[in-house]
Amino acid sequence: MRTFLPRMPEKDMTSAKAIQLDKIDRVILRELLADARISNQDLSERVGLSPSPCLRRLRRLEDERVITGYTANLDEERIGLPVAVFMSVKLDRQIDSQLKVFEAEVMKYPEVVDCWLMTGENDYLLRILSPGLREYEHFLTSKLTKIPGIASIQSSVSLRRVKAAGTNVIDVT
Repeated sequence: MRTFLPRMPEKDMTSAKAIQLDKIDRVILRELLADARISNQDLSERVGLSPSPCLRRLRRLEDERVITGYTANLDEERIGLPVAVFMSVKLDRQIDSQLKVFEAEVMKYPEVVDCWLMTGENDYLLRILSPGLREYEHFLTSKLTKIPGIASIQSSVSLRRVKAAGTNVIDVT
């Protein structure tokens, strides 16, 4: 779960080179995904290294931008944002200037917690959090539809999360 705060656009990953990770690197990443607040001492014990080499590996993973930050997972319902809506947006023209305008506008709205430029029929996929459907409708009609260049919007309301990102994204074999 993400915080309900606007985020800076993520680095363009199309130019990023994959980093070679060994089994120890993967175990470090898996353990951090499970508990980003783990102490270096506990991490080193779980990884099977002494604290100094473990910390060096951790710093290298940070320096090489394999680890790009640390976040807290929030229970969206408990903070008053139980409604998750997935929205597909199609622009009337997919040209650089229109993409930049849309992306700049979306960055202004804390309700939009994820925004992805997509291939296929639609141009963007957004995840929006809201306290309720009435508030979502207000966001849609008073803010999002005011962005110039939108040709169509399709929304799907989430019933419940079945799976979330977690430690299983790192294979340690």
